[in-house]
Amino acid sequence: MSAWLALLAAGLLEIGWALGLKYSDGLTRFWPTAGTVLAIILSFALMAVALRSLPFGTAYAIWTGIGAAGSIVVGIILFSESADPVRILCLTLIVAGMVGLKLNSPV
Repeated sequence: MSAWLALLAAGLLEIGWALGLKYSDGLTRFWPTAGTVLAIILSFALMAVALRSLPFGTAYAIWTGIGAAGSIVVGIILFSESADPVRILCLTLIVAGMVGLKLNSPV
């Protein structure tokens, strides 16, 4: 598995565990809690794979950026959270930052 693919999967799992936290009701519901814990473990493991060859700062920023941007999109779609222009602009800036870091990465 390439480092960038591992990083993408780790970021997507970060969205998954954040969503799991929402559905676990304070970690009181068994299956959502179990899914959250599994997603956390897999996300960290894939991040560790990515860090073997990617620069630490770049990998961490992109990992958290995928989680942040994805969580915003999931919140808008699933929970009818605000999609006002300022929020979309900020989301765009997060994505632009991730693209910039990827394009400027030596790996």
